[in-house]
Amino acid sequence: MNLKRKACEIRKVIVEMIYRAQFGHVGGALSATEILVDLYYKQMNVAPEKVSDPDRDRFILSKGHAVEALYAVLADRNFIPREDLLTYSQFGSPYMCHPTNKIVGIEMNTGSLGHGLSVGVGMALAAKMDKKIFRVYVVLGDGEMAEGSVWEAITAGGHYKLDNLTAIVDRNRLQMSGSTEDVMTQDSQEIRWAAFGWNVISIDGNDLDAVDAAITLAKKTSGKPTVVIANTIKGKGVSFMENRAEWHHKVPNAEQFKIAMAELEAAL
Repeated sequence: MNLKRKACEIRKVIVEMIYRAQFGHVGGALSATEILVDLYYKQMNVAPEKVSDPDRDRFILSKGHAVEALYAVLADRNFIPREDLLTYSQFGSPYMCHPTNKIVGIEMNTGSLGHGLSVGVGMALAAKMDKKIFRVYVVLGDGEMAEGSVWEAITAGGHYKLDNLTAIVDRNRLQMSGSTEDVMTQDSQEIRWAAFGWNVISIDGNDLDAVDAAITLAKKTSGKPTVVIANTIKGKGVSFMENRAEWHHKVPNAEQFKIAMAELEAAL
């Protein structure tokens, strides 16, 4: 499978969902696309027929507002019917604007930022205690890193040497209210995570080969958890959305939608 092409296809679905629903967090969904594609199509031990398998890998989208990317991937992997995406963010639909475990393939409700890594630490620690082989992956937003509970979880992950846990920070440097560095300074994330006992890998998070190599290396790392600082572009793939804070939570108009879809189609 050509995963780079798949990432383009997923981006088209994300933009279509948000335009149709007239609601959504397009910028952060587009920035995290390569991360989810590599995890779900290559790295994780997950499949529709394994949703109750105790040895399945666990995935938590802690930055739950990027759920459009997760829904698009789950539909493409046949966890959920593709036609269900037509109901995204509609009255009565279970496909809400943040993940819920009422949806097949979703492990945890997220949306209140700062909780995902804490639950991921608990899952990884439980796997160690039960001598299970599954791995836990948590995708966080960099704006979310200002939450104190994240740092409690980072401390615990390092303390318990959870080498079955991989955190991935979608480091696009923008959040709803502007630059992450203006809202709450966080560089260098690499130094900060390392100080808590984590193996740190810093990459171009929109380069699928780099994402894949980093997650492969995390699997081979023993004695400590791994964090992948994935330096990404907010709104990746759509020229007028890229690196623009206002596209954290904004819906394209008809003309913008036409341009976005043309650019994504050209990228295919």
